[in-house]
Amino acid sequence: MKWLKRLGVLLLIIVAILAILFFMYNEPKPDSQKGAEADALATKMLNAIDKTGWDSTTYVQWTFKGMHSFLWDKKRHFVKVTWGDSEVLLDTKKVDGKAFVSGTEQTGDAAKKMIQDAWGFFCNDSFWLNAPAKAFDLGTERSIVTQEDGTKALMVSYTSGGVTPGDSYLWILDENGIPKSWKMWVKIIPVGGMEFTWEKWETLSTGAKIATFHKSSALDLDISNLKAAVDLNGMGLTTDPFVGL
Repeated sequence: MKWLKRLGVLLLIIVAILAILFFMYNEPKPDSQKGAEADALATKMLNAIDKTGWDSTTYVQWTFKGMHSFLWDKKRHFVKVTWGDSEVLLDTKKVDGKAFVSGTEQTGDAAKKMIQDAWGFFCNDSFWLNAPAKAFDLGTERSIVTQEDGTKALMVSYTSGGVTPGDSYLWILDENGIPKSWKMWVKIIPVGGMEFTWEKWETLSTGAKIATFHKSSALDLDISNLKAAVDLNGMGLTTDPFVGL
C-alpha cells in the first residue's frame, strides 16, 4: 500500500505545481473593441505576410515538431498526413479518405480512427503553419486591444471551424504588421494568455511568408521541411499523390 500513498503524494505535488503556475501566469482575456480599426490592422497583417501569395500557393509541405509531415493540395482540399509508419490521404472537405500502415491499406474502425487522428493533426498543425492568413475566415471576429504601452494589438476570435471553436488569439505586431508573438485563450490550455513567439520567417517561392519557430516559457515548436509551389513539378513530383482519393 506504500506505493499508493506515494502516488497520492505525487499527485498532490503535481496539482500544487499546476495551481501555482496558474496563479503566476494566468492572464484574463483583455477587453477589446470591434470595428473598422481592427479590420484595418488585420488587413495590414495580411499584407505583411503576403496573403495574396499564400492564396496562389497550390501545394505546400511541412513537418511540425518533427512528428507530423504534410503535403497539402490547397486547391482540391486534399492532404497527405504522415506520422511514424502511418499515412492518411485525407479529403478535408469530407473528413474522409484512405489510411495506410506500412503501406497496407486499413479498413473499418482502424481506418476511421486514423482518418480522425489525421484530421486533428492537420487542423492544429496547419493553423500553426499560417494562422495569420485566417484572420478573416468565416466565423472570425476581430477587435483591437490597447496594450499598457499604448500600442494596438489585434484580437482574433474563432466562433466556429476547426476542432476547437471558441478560441481567441491576441496578435502582437511589429511596425510593419509582421506578427512578433501571440497570446492564447484556448480550451486546450488552462492558463490564459500563454504567449508564443512568431519568428524565423521564411519566404515561400510564391511570396508568402511563414514563421518557422515558436517559443514560449514552457516549450518550443518548430516547422521544418518547408516547401511550396503552384504545381506538382514545382514540388519535384511527377505523379499526382492523391489519385483515387
